[in-house]
Parts: sequence; structure tokens; C-alpha cells
Amino acid sequence: MTIYPYNGKTPLISEEAFIATGVIITGDVTIHENTSIWFNTVIRGDVAPTIIEKNVNVQDNSTLHQSPNIPLHLKEGVTVGHQCTLHSCLIHRHALIGMGSLILDGAEIGEEAFIGAGSLVPPGKKIPPRTLALGHPAKVIRELTDDDFRELKRIREDYMAKAAYYKRFEEKKRNTKK
Repeated sequence: MTIYPYNGKTPLISEEAFIATGVIITGDVTIHENTSIWFNTVIRGDVAPTIIEKNVNVQDNSTLHQSPNIPLHLKEGVTVGHQCTLHSCLIHRHALIGMGSLILDGAEIGEEAFIGAGSLVPPGKKIPPRTLALGHPAKVIRELTDDDFRELKRIREDYMAKAAYYKRFEEKKRNTKK
């Protein structure tokens, strides 16, 4: 992990968060407890704030950034798939952003919504809670089912368990170097 201050702002990262090797975090970024940020992700808080609440996972090779005066906010329990770009958007509780998706300025993803892999959510688009949206641009396809909600929960819990495992591994590695 590499941390850079920017214009007097230094990232605030909970000690209970897992930040993987290769992650770069700059400026006005806040990461809360039990959150995991996975390998080679870049989070730049050099334009506006980025707030990542607890129990979030941001998977490998994702990029998080902002436009002036439009923060990026991931609420509790959000899952961000591999290689996503999130830019000045609001992602509500327990939503899942599928691999390779782009969520742009002012977009809002509703609570427990699911954005399908490879989707583009254009600026200002609002995806309702508890729906599946996908495509270029993303369109709501259907409401989510109980099976969908179980899968969203399984993924969240799986990443929390993986983060705990890797965090223990990193701590052991640090202790053996002493």
C-alpha cells in the first residue's frame, strides 16, 4: 500500500480495514472498519472527498476518483467488482457493482441494487433500490429476487472472510520480520 497526502489532506484508514499490496490511496479519502481494498486498486482523493463506509469491498484493479465538488461515497456493505471505475457517484447500502462497470458523475445506485458486469451508468442516472440494471447505458431489467439477495450477501461475507485471512497473513509476515 502506498499513501500520498495531497494539499494537506492525508487518507484516514481504519486499522480494522484490509488494504492489499499495490493499492495507492491519495488525499481526502476515508476508509472505515472491516472494509477491504484489493490488489492494485487506486483511490485518488485529490479533487473531492471519497468516503468508503464499513464492510465495503473494492476488488482488484479498480479506480475511484472524483470531479470538483462531487464526492464519491460508498455506503455500508457495498461490493465493487474487479476493474471497476467509480467517479463522483453515490452507491447505497449493500449494492453490488459488477466487474468492469463504469459508474459516472452524479449517478446514484439504490440500496441493494445490482449493476451487471460491464455496465455503464451514465452521469446523473439513478438506479432504483433492489433492481438489476445492465448494459451501455445501464437499464433496469427487473427487480431482484430472494436468490439474488442471498448471492449478494454471500459475496459480501466471502470478501469479509478473505480480508480477515489476508490481514492475519500480513500480520504474521510483519511479526516474523521483527
